[in-house]
Order: sequence, then structure tokens, then C-alpha cells
Amino acid sequence: MSNKFGGTFVGLGTNLPHGGLSGGALLREAVKRLDSAGFMLARCSSIWETAPWPPADQAVFYNAVVELDRAGRAPQSLFDQLCVIERAFGRERRERWGPRTLDLDVLDVEGMVGVFGAISLPHKRLHERAFVLAPLAELDWRHPVLGASAAELLGALAPGQQVARVAGDLAAL
Repeated sequence: MSNKFGGTFVGLGTNLPHGGLSGGALLREAVKRLDSAGFMLARCSSIWETAPWPPADQAVFYNAVVELDRAGRAPQSLFDQLCVIERAFGRERRERWGPRTLDLDVLDVEGMVGVFGAISLPHKRLHERAFVLAPLAELDWRHPVLGASAAELLGALAPGQQVARVAGDLAAL
């Protein structure tokens, strides 16, 4: 299913270990936690290794995107549940763009546009970030406001954002 504004897309990221897991293994465990929290996964991107954004002196990130069924949750409720999962993985929000054990970002909820509690949809800066666009391109996602595909937006970015596919389908690994 392409999004033609029907899916809910969540970005996953990590660059710190937690509970003996790191990188792709930690992201796979986060996908299992999403499933056990009642989110039905429709599709998962590959795992991507990415340089920190904005550039910083910290470890590389591992990123992916999942498309899921939000199980009837309103955007704010979805966000709240994702924050619970982040905390279960040791997430502490100390600094903006700092290192993290797990980051779960609501990117798009069925093409909704606007502010819903603490989140803006679609995610305000996703169209500027290769680490989000590369995995979204694998899922044939299209920006609900700009109308461009993730692949088109990725191709339009200025050079310098380093991303590399490091593993196949997140759920299949």
C-alpha cells in the first residue's frame, strides 16, 4: 500500500546502546515492541546508517521507517504511546538533536495536515532530511502537502547528508 494518504508512518532512530542491543538489533527490538503495543505493521524499510543531523560529534545513527495501522489512535495518543516505548528503551530527552537510545517520530498520519496536540503533521522537517527520506522512498511515500515523492525530495536535497543502506527489510531480519 502506498501512502496516497492512507498509512501512518513512524521514523525510528538510534545511536546509543540499550539493554545490550545497538544499531539494527535495537531497531528490530523496537519494531517488536510496536507490535506488542497493538500497532499492526504494514511495511518496514531497510535499515540505514546515517551521519548525525545536524552534523555533530557523536556516533552514527541507524534509521528506518515503518508503516503501521495506528489502531484508531488520534495523532496525540499515537505520539504519547510512542513516547512510552521510547522511555522503555531508556530514552531521555536532554538536548535537541542529541544522542539517543531510541527515537520514534510520527512522520505522517494518513495524510493529515495540521497541529495535533504536541505534533505537527506531516513532520515539519522530514522533507529536509535524507535519513528520513531514504527509508520513506522505499515505501513509496508521497508528501501530503508538497505532493512530491520521498525519492523526488531526496534527490532535491543539497549534497552533504550521508546515508547508506546497511540491511534489508527491518521486520524480516
